[in-house]
Amino acid sequence: MNITVLGAGAWGTALAVSLSANHRVTLWSNEPAQIEEMRATRLNQRFLPDIPLPDNLELSADITAAMAKAELAIIAVPTAALREVLQLLMSAGQCFDVVWVCKGFEAGTSLLPHQVAAEVLPEKFRCGVLSGPSFAQEVACGLPAALTLASADEEFARGTAQALHHARLRIYASNDVTGVEVGGAVKNVMAIAAGICDGLGLGYNARAALLTRGLAEITRLGLKLGGRPETLGGLSGAGDLILTCTGDLSRNRQVGLLLAQQHKLPEILHRLGHVAEGVYTVREVHSLAQRLGVAMPICEAVHSVLYEQVPAANAVEALLNRAPNSEF
Repeated sequence: MNITVLGAGAWGTALAVSLSANHRVTLWSNEPAQIEEMRATRLNQRFLPDIPLPDNLELSADITAAMAKAELAIIAVPTAALREVLQLLMSAGQCFDVVWVCKGFEAGTSLLPHQVAAEVLPEKFRCGVLSGPSFAQEVACGLPAALTLASADEEFARGTAQALHHARLRIYASNDVTGVEVGGAVKNVMAIAAGICDGLGLGYNARAALLTRGLAEITRLGLKLGGRPETLGGLSGAGDLILTCTGDLSRNRQVGLLLAQQHKLPEILHRLGHVAEGVYTVREVHSLAQRLGVAMPICEAVHSVLYEQVPAANAVEALLNRAPNSEF
């Protein structure tokens, strides 16, 4: 299959490296200087400096050339850039399938990625989301991972999952796009909370409670938006939550750790040098939860730390002092 991966960040590069073993892959970036450096060094020095790029992986900064033979476009840009890249794809002039891997809600509209795509892509385009527990570094190194590819078009989901699937990147098909996207988005907020928990030294018991109650919040919002409980308890929900809240490679968890050390948000984001989607997602989740009447106290606490200048320790104390309630 001819595949074009749009976005040469860590995850886009990792997917391009992984898929190039079985497919003809082009990796596109809108930064010509980055592409030239990658061509010269056969490395993505900024995002995956230790991973050599395969010889057969094509690199391009020209969207028309990159999409000329594409059968499948995989969009690997932050959620904030999804609409712009979809609109750019429409200028390519031909029909191809589209899969996005971004996780979050669009700022200002609170739309999930598939809702953004529905506003931009004509109905003739088959599309879906690829999500699940997957650190870019490990996928690029060829370590095993399992993901979910969801589409309202079940035939497309099954066929594309089968085409992309290989022994080190197992891909399962689903038709629950909303459930997959909500799980992938809100787990990043929970990872910030987990980082705060660990950074304050609250212990493993507290982290386990946080993950469990965090999954309850994700599920409440997911069901309210039309997702299914089994999806939210699967790879793209519970699986991604566990990975992002406990793994040292998690950027969102790093945000929480640094917040616990009383670093300011601008300094944290500069220090990371990568997008931490949970920082932006929590604003939309906070707005959605209030609008829909969904109880999400952990997300509210993260929002208060990031945007209401509440110290992390105070936000945790407020959570711990909430009145007891039924678990379900």
